[in-house]
Amino acid sequence: QEGLKQCLAEFRQQLAWVERLDVTLGQVTNVVESVSQNTTDKDAVDPENDFQREMSFYRQAQAAVLEALPRLRKLKVPTRRPDDYFAEMAKSDQQMQKIRQKLKSKQEAMEKSEKAKQLRAMRKYGKKVQIEILQRRQKEKKNMLNAVKKYQKGLSDKLDFLDEEQTSSKGNKKGGANQRAKKGPNAKRRYKNQKFGFGGKKKGSKWNTKDSFNDVSSFKSKVAHNKGPGKGGKKALNKRPGKRARQKMKSRAR
Repeated sequence: QEGLKQCLAEFRQQLAWVERLDVTLGQVTNVVESVSQNTTDKDAVDPENDFQREMSFYRQAQAAVLEALPRLRKLKVPTRRPDDYFAEMAKSDQQMQKIRQKLKSKQEAMEKSEKAKQLRAMRKYGKKVQIEILQRRQKEKKNMLNAVKKYQKGLSDKLDFLDEEQTSSKGNKKGGANQRAKKGPNAKRRYKNQKFGFGGKKKGSKWNTKDSFNDVSSFKSKVAHNKGPGKGGKKALNKRPGKRARQKMKSRAR
């Protein structure tokens, strides 16, 4: 005990309170709990109850702050941080850059996984729609086959299924024609039309009409039946010229 007192006397320094900033308080009770429980016992804190023990520490620290603040203001010591206060960071810029890159990589990985989830969901939905369409087509085909069988057996005299099929095919054709009409010719066709022109109607241009059929002004019977001047007939037309005639033709050509 004497040695402890001697050591305490050696390192004890009689300094002002502003240099030490020590506040000693006893146990602080909760006023609300003491009023509700009608007790003022300071030793009512159960040390086995973690929440009650931590709350007692919190209340004791709060009471110490409330006691120290007026003393600091009396000594004209500032208790609030100024707006232009600058403090050096505990971690270096390199370490913070590594942390930033790690957070960025985690965020990118989360975004990729989210996109993959969305793609899987879209694929599942598309597959579901495709299956529903196939099932509907199979059902329609089955109904049509049943109607055909009934008609063949004489159980039914209705041909409504044929009308439905024709109307559906016509609707598809009309839809395709409307789309082509709206779309118009392609770029290649437009370029050729601009360069060469349209040229008028081609298909059916040599067909006879009522007027051309009744017009016989250009008809010549002699030409039509090979009865013109000279040695007529197919033999005369196909006859080969003689030797002397060929010689004359060659000399003229020379």
